[in-house]
Amino acid sequence: MNTKALADTQEKAFQLNMDKSIYGAFAEIGAGQETANWFFRSSGAAGTVAKTISAYDMTVSDTLYGPVKRYVSEERLRQMLDYEFSQLVNRLGTKRGKNTCFFAFCNTVKVKGYMDNGPWNGWIGVRFQLRPEAPPSDFIVHVRLKEPSHERQMSDLGILGVNILHAVFYKRDRLREFIESLADNLDPKRIEIDVVRFEGHGFSMVDNRLFALQLVESGLSEATIFLPDGSVAQAADVLYKRPVVLMRGSFSPLCNIHLEMLDSVRKTFCSTLTDTQRERGIDICEISMSNLLRGDSIDHLDFLDRMDCLKTLGKTVLVTNMARFHSISTLLNQYTTEPVAIALSIGLLNELFKEKWVVDTPGGILSTIGHIFLNKTKLYVTPWINRSSGEFVTASNFRPPSSYKYLYQHLLENGLIVDVPYFNEKLLLQTPRDIQKMIADNNPAWKEYVPREAYRAALHLRSHHHQPS
Repeated sequence: MNTKALADTQEKAFQLNMDKSIYGAFAEIGAGQETANWFFRSSGAAGTVAKTISAYDMTVSDTLYGPVKRYVSEERLRQMLDYEFSQLVNRLGTKRGKNTCFFAFCNTVKVKGYMDNGPWNGWIGVRFQLRPEAPPSDFIVHVRLKEPSHERQMSDLGILGVNILHAVFYKRDRLREFIESLADNLDPKRIEIDVVRFEGHGFSMVDNRLFALQLVESGLSEATIFLPDGSVAQAADVLYKRPVVLMRGSFSPLCNIHLEMLDSVRKTFCSTLTDTQRERGIDICEISMSNLLRGDSIDHLDFLDRMDCLKTLGKTVLVTNMARFHSISTLLNQYTTEPVAIALSIGLLNELFKEKWVVDTPGGILSTIGHIFLNKTKLYVTPWINRSSGEFVTASNFRPPSSYKYLYQHLLENGLIVDVPYFNEKLLLQTPRDIQKMIADNNPAWKEYVPREAYRAALHLRSHHHQPS
């Protein structure tokens, strides 16, 4: 660790130690007591640390916190928070509760062990009081450890723990600063935060989707996932052993053609699955960060409206920082070994063969296209009408650039690109860009092409010159 990282982290721990209104317990399982150790190494630890514990033995852990199916899980973390916080308040509340904001910092993690190739991850949480004697609030984090070094992982966990506690008490009212401070003195290449969530007293009006979006915007996570109920979830839990149909776009506006084409892809995809696979299948609408930008910044209200309309329609939404299809395929295949269908239009199929996407990629287009078809991933292509010629273009008669003619023929003939039947001429003749212009021009015809659930989000386009896809 460099000198600056050491000094910055110790300074944060020292500031907390000197704050007489903050006092709590540390329970850390799976690595060392890396977070608590920072407070002991800084002056004044007695001002912050009421207790530290590391219940490694499973029987001891179950005796303290109760049985659990998975020891590195949000369920175990919540058990730990319940036990440690209630014990702290019960033992010390009478003595110092009137002047103290109590907290319980807990984590349950899996770090690299002997002959262990991962994955490595952890759940970290703080149960804390906003003011003395207030009901408790929770801040929950899930972290993925990407550095294959036991020592490095433990060091990173300790720094992250200090960052979390410091942010919770001193930065929780400043969204961007709060999120970015979680990664202070950490290398994003070694550690990824993919879930953050506030809950409980004082946070009923907080929209955790904005915190999750900020993770991706700040580069702390490659992606974040939102369930149809609006909650933020961990991708590994949502996608584990599930067949996936993924459609990417800006959904600005969300159009009827998006929904109809997604249905058509799903029907074609499901015809290749077993009954069990069909029951476990999941539809995902994916939006890349570039499709959320309005100029140089993100319109948070527009983002929430888009999420709300997709939520109303029962869609799971994945927000990523990935512009390239092979990156999406790699991400999905980290979490599921089941078949994956990436739905795309002829227009997006054409984008795959443009050199601009591979200028910095060894192997060029051949390499990136090869990475798209990991494991059981296929491209399901919906048709398009060429308005200049009137031609009905499908995956079967699509003409790629001449230099990739035989590559495309190979992919098509081997079933890696699947031709999806669809023909609703009225919808095909109006692109999302056409519909955006209708909205901007106050042409009421746009409502014929947009589901009612998406009207509010669509109206944002009247005051912005945004290019949908």
